[in-house]
Amino acid sequence: MTGFPVGITALVIVTLLIFIGLAHRALDRMRLSDRGALAVIVAMIIGSFIDLPVPGARYPVTVNVGGGLIPLGLAVYLLVKAGTARERARALAGAAVTALAVYVVGSLIMRGLPEPGGRYEVLDALWLYPLVGGVVGYLAGRSRRGAFVSATLGLLAMDIGYYLWLLARGAPAGRVAIGGAGAFDAIVLAGILAVLLAEVVGEVRERLQGGPAVRGRPEPLLRALRKPDLGKGGDEE
Repeated sequence: MTGFPVGITALVIVTLLIFIGLAHRALDRMRLSDRGALAVIVAMIIGSFIDLPVPGARYPVTVNVGGGLIPLGLAVYLLVKAGTARERARALAGAAVTALAVYVVGSLIMRGLPEPGGRYEVLDALWLYPLVGGVVGYLAGRSRRGAFVSATLGLLAMDIGYYLWLLARGAPAGRVAIGGAGAFDAIVLAGILAVLLAEVVGEVRERLQGGPAVRGRPEPLLRALRKPDLGKGGDEE
């Protein structure tokens, strides 16, 4: 029986550890407890092996539990827990902007017709979508939660948009796999990257100004910015 070389096996293990560490840090900063963040990561990994078919679709459509349903559920949870209605509106508007930006950038560097699921000349869609989605998601959402919602819902909208594109063109064949790569899908990676950007930029800004800006901010938003398990000064909900 032929096994994987030791080097490749070690690389895969290191990659998984780095991903889990980054994902845990990102989720941990979005009003989730340490256990809650870890539970979401485990659910994403387990859910990566489960694809649910969507009945009644003209083209085959599947939704991956780990890469599609769980990020969607988390985004909805964060919207409900948002500090203000303005934050919710900004996150949803950011999702629309993210979806548009990913489509435009993908179309500009793609060979041939501007099809959302084609081949790219300089960067594979697996990395292009999370990179653009994460950056635009952060810029549009600004807060950690808003960045995650903008990035994940924006990429999810792109998958749905691909299905609508197939319908509009009357393509003879096509397949849509929403979150098909599971825990390593573009939807998940974009959300994590957006939160990490918000984390890094936010930390730098707070250090430069001597702490988080609180003047003029409503109390519900200030409570939402705190981790629930910090104890003193933490969120009491």
